[in-house]
Amino acid sequence: MRARLPLLLLLAGTAVLYLWRLGDSGWANAYYSAAAQAGSQSWSAWFFGATDSSGAITVDKTPASVWVMGLSARLFGVNAWSILVPQALMGVGSVWLLYATVRRVAGVAAGLIAGAVLALTPVAVLMFRFNNPDALLVLLLVAGAYCTVRAVEKASWKWLALAGVAVGFAFLTKMLQAFLVLPAFAVAYLVAAPTSLGKRLLHLVGAGVAVVVSAGWFIAVVELWPTASRPYIGGSQSNSVLELTLGYNGFGRLTGDEVGSVGGGGGWGSTGWSRLLGNEMGSQIAWLLPTAVVLLVAGTWAGGRRERVGLGLWGGWLVVTAGVFSFMSGIIHAYYTVALAPAIGAIIGIGSVALWRRRHEPVAAAALSGALAVTSLQCYLLLSGWSSGLAMVVLVLGLLGAVGVFLAAVAPAVVVVPVAVVAALSGPGAYSMATAAVPHSGAIPSAGPESGMRGGVVVFSPGGQRGGGMGGLLSAPAPGAELVSLLQVNSGKFRWAAAAVGSNNAAGYQLGAGVPVMAVGGFNGTDPAPTLAQFQDLVRSGRIHYFLGGAGMRGESGSDAAERIVEWVADTFTAKTVDGVDVYDLTAGAQQ
Repeated sequence: MRARLPLLLLLAGTAVLYLWRLGDSGWANAYYSAAAQAGSQSWSAWFFGATDSSGAITVDKTPASVWVMGLSARLFGVNAWSILVPQALMGVGSVWLLYATVRRVAGVAAGLIAGAVLALTPVAVLMFRFNNPDALLVLLLVAGAYCTVRAVEKASWKWLALAGVAVGFAFLTKMLQAFLVLPAFAVAYLVAAPTSLGKRLLHLVGAGVAVVVSAGWFIAVVELWPTASRPYIGGSQSNSVLELTLGYNGFGRLTGDEVGSVGGGGGWGSTGWSRLLGNEMGSQIAWLLPTAVVLLVAGTWAGGRRERVGLGLWGGWLVVTAGVFSFMSGIIHAYYTVALAPAIGAIIGIGSVALWRRRHEPVAAAALSGALAVTSLQCYLLLSGWSSGLAMVVLVLGLLGAVGVFLAAVAPAVVVVPVAVVAALSGPGAYSMATAAVPHSGAIPSAGPESGMRGGVVVFSPGGQRGGGMGGLLSAPAPGAELVSLLQVNSGKFRWAAAAVGSNNAAGYQLGAGVPVMAVGGFNGTDPAPTLAQFQDLVRSGRIHYFLGGAGMRGESGSDAAERIVEWVADTFTAKTVDGVDVYDLTAGAQQ
């Protein structure tokens, strides 16, 4: 029990950090909360990841994260805690799995350091307290790394196949991003598994089949399902999950050519390795990123065979993922960088322990000391814009610790180690505490002491800028009591109590009133779902009661169906204002 106490304290502390005042964020990302609500009411909506229980359109991702939230909402009701607690538990699970993975190659101390770094990375604190798919993605990818390490130990094809299954289900969470770790997993097994080259290659082929099967079964089912009896695939222009996989959420993210995107085509910042260190992403992930690079190189020199294998695996994860994030031209948000946090934690854990073991050697002592000095300087730069006093304390403590580490051969370890750990983790730890202390909501959350979302609510059209209705492209409205009552009256007579342009608009009304609201045009308002003719047929058959808001959305590409629907509704029906929202009764007949 005493041997397990540090791990238990780490996991308990992580749980407190991730669960503390979790409900303050409310629906967090209303887009996914609405899908969870829909999944709690309809098994069809749950399976396909529809944003409403009547199944108009799906979220623009494969729905594994919605499956988890939908099941939780079925069991515990639709509320902030039932939606957000699973994410926090995934965070605790990720820390535990990272500890277990690193411990197998570098020992308990390395595992504890790795877990602590992950737990205290600001963007990890943000995403494990939020309901975007990234929490489940990280958990599954770390599980894949654990299985790969187990596979390498005894050349086990079973463990390698399990790694493939984990990555396959990670694909069902966030599509092609999950595959960025595959080169590192494959190379680690090919180089280090203790069996013949032929068997290693055969095992890798089997693992590849496991990836394809565990990722592809859902794609096959959706593609073969009759389109008339399932929701439209959000984010696609042709109602195809293959298009969504390879286009909007696939190669389009690399090239910037994403049909239906709003503000893309070079609108996502400058590319290059400096992107991860810049103002937007630096405060999310870069606290220990330079340190990880130093320790990756130095630890590979200092470590034994098992440690080198571990550093190769996690180093490959870091380099490939960081490279893609740095140079992709399509949609990218700062919170994506949570996928780097496990690799940074593992490299720091393995590398620091390997160097500490050889601290009596000048080169090892200098490398470890330099890594701590780099950490203190990086944390000083990131903290100075938020808390200059804390920044100076961290810098001074880190430099003192670096001197102590350099003199570790003669300095007492009981003093040097705590100073080094505190100096390294106090910067990201403080920023993580600030992140947990405030609520975060909206489509593009950001770690830090300010609540809310980043990115605003402006969308773009060829003719200039246009607001996204009473909610917006990235924010969900909070309907007033009068509007909620209006939507709920006789809602059972209609397939959709209302329709609104854009998924976040629809989500706010749906969550507030507890009735299905059609998201016209999907997330960006640029999906051809429904077309004007289809919408007119639904209105004539009495399936939609109200249309909410009068602003359409038009991106640089994609369908203009939503805009045409808005124009037709405005020309055909009379609006009344309820709680500041334009409401069109689609059952009242054409205006005179």
